[in-house]
Amino acid sequence: MAAHTDPASTTGPTVGFDLDMTLIDSRPGIRAAFVALTERTGTYVDGDLAVTRLGPPLVDELAHWFPAEEIPAMADLYREMYPTYAIEPTLPLPGVHEAMDAVHAAGGRTMVVTAKYEPNAKLHLAHLGIAADIVVGNLWAEGKAQALREHGASVYVGDHVGDVRGARAADAYSVAVTTGPCDAEELRTAGADVVLSDLTGFPAWLESYVARAALR
Repeated sequence: MAAHTDPASTTGPTVGFDLDMTLIDSRPGIRAAFVALTERTGTYVDGDLAVTRLGPPLVDELAHWFPAEEIPAMADLYREMYPTYAIEPTLPLPGVHEAMDAVHAAGGRTMVVTAKYEPNAKLHLAHLGIAADIVVGNLWAEGKAQALREHGASVYVGDHVGDVRGARAADAYSVAVTTGPCDAEELRTAGADVVLSDLTGFPAWLESYVARAALR
């Protein structure tokens, strides 16, 4: 996945995006991966339930199904199996490519900051042709602020209250979408600055955000 912008030459904002249920609908793929994990280990994991609570790290979900001492090995196994079962069934959510294009058109950079294992996150983006300039995995909630600050992100877009907390911790503008497990009220209560139904409304919002920033 080629970078689309040189950090030294950008004139617009760096915008961070969450991955699962913000950019991509990974529920079919993740469900398939959990079904495969069940078949491999003999321990039942309810994939249909698991995909209703995407957002937190994988180990949090595995803790519902496996003893604590088995979780590290199960996480490694799941991540190893993931490319085989989860990449192909995953679809882009509405407005993804237009959102990325809007950031680049504004002279900015796009970054993906996700709790997902970074190599698997990159496989999703490459498979769907999603143009992210920077990809950082293995970060959740307030931990995402580390990457957002490092790369100077002024906006972070996500679907979970954990994403809102990450944006706030980074002093970034929190844009929330209701395509994931959290509804608009939950996201606003968590501190989202703006809530959109999905990414199709993001280009218009970004245009107004950039215009306001130019007046400061």
